[in-house]
Amino acid sequence: MIELGGRPVTLSDSSGWVHDSAGIDRAKLEFLRELKGARRGRLSEYAKAHAGVEYTPARDGAPRVWSAPVEVALPCATQNELTEADAAALVAGGAVAVAEGANMPTTPGAVRLLQQAGVLFAPGKASNAGGVATSGLEMTQNAQRMAWQREQVDRALEAIVVRIHRSCAETAARFGRPDDYVFGANVAGFLKVADAMRAQGVV
Repeated sequence: MIELGGRPVTLSDSSGWVHDSAGIDRAKLEFLRELKGARRGRLSEYAKAHAGVEYTPARDGAPRVWSAPVEVALPCATQNELTEADAAALVAGGAVAVAEGANMPTTPGAVRLLQQAGVLFAPGKASNAGGVATSGLEMTQNAQRMAWQREQVDRALEAIVVRIHRSCAETAARFGRPDDYVFGANVAGFLKVADAMRAQGVV
C-alpha cells in the first residue's frame, strides 16, 4: 500500500488495534516488522513508541478497528472478522472500497450491506489470489529448474493479478452486473471450470 502511495492508518492483532492518524511510513513499518516478526510483540508497544497513536484493546464493547474513518479497508486475518455492524461503521466512515486479503473475512450480510451502499467490494477469491499465484510461479521455476529474481516474480504476479481483475470486471459487465466483483469472480470461475470440463469431454 505504501509503495502505491497509500497511507495505512490502522493495524490490528488478537490483543487490540492501533489508529495512527499520521500514517504508517516506512520507518514505522520497519519497527512493526521487528516488533511482530522478530519479537512477537503486541501493538500496544507500537502505540507507546509513537506519539499520537491510539491503542484500543480487544474486549467486549470496545470500538473495533473498522470504526476508524478510512477510504479503503483490507480485512486480512480470520474468517467472518468483518460483520454487518463493522460494514455499517465503514460506510459511515466514508469507505469507498473493501478488498479481502484472507479467506472469507467478511460475513455475507456485511458484503450485502457494503454493496448496497455502493462500496466497491473485492472478494478474496480474486483479491487474495496472490499467494496461490506465487505458488504456481514457484512450481513453474521448479519445472524449468530455474530461479527467478524477485523482480521477475513481481512482474509475473502483477500480470496475473491484472488479468484476474479484468476477468472479474468484464464478466460482471457482460452479464449485466457492472462493478459487482463478487458476481464477476463467481461467474468467471464457474465458466473457466465448465469450459475445461467440456474441453476434456466430462460434460
